[in-house]
Amino acid sequence: MTEFRVRSADDRRQDILLRAAEMGIDEAFIGALVDTFYTRVRAHPVLGPVFGAAITDWDPHLARMKDFWSSVALNSGRYSGRPVPAHKKHTHIQNWHFNIWLALFHQTLIDTAKTPNAVIYFMERAERIGRSVQLALFDDAVFDPPLTRG
Repeated sequence: MTEFRVRSADDRRQDILLRAAEMGIDEAFIGALVDTFYTRVRAHPVLGPVFGAAITDWDPHLARMKDFWSSVALNSGRYSGRPVPAHKKHTHIQNWHFNIWLALFHQTLIDTAKTPNAVIYFMERAERIGRSVQLALFDDAVFDPPLTRG
C-alpha cells in the first residue's frame, strides 16, 4: 500500500520549483519566452491582426502574460485574471486561430527552451489551457491532435 503524505503549499511549490529548475525553467526564461512569442505573434500574417485588434497597449499585456505563465509553470500565484471573459469580448477571434497560436507557441518553445522536457512541460499546459478557452468560446470547438506526444 502506498503511504499517504500530506504536503504544505510551500513544500509543493518547492517541488515544482526544483523540477522546473532541472528543465531550465525560471522567471528569466518565462520573460524571454513571452517576449519572443509575442514578437512573433505581432509579426504573424494571421495572428498579428487578430491580436492587434484586441491589444492596444502591449506592455501591460506582456507583463500580465509573464505573470500568467509564472503562475502556470512555477505556481507563483502572480496571475489572478480570468482568461475566458478576457477573450470572450473579442468576437473576431475564431476557433481555428487557436491551432495557429499553439503551433507558433510550440515552435517558440523549441527555439528558446533549454531542454526538451521544458517544451513538453509548457505545451501540456498550453494545450490544456487553449482547449479550455476554446470550449468556453465556441460551441463547435474542433481540436487538432496534441503537438507533444510520444
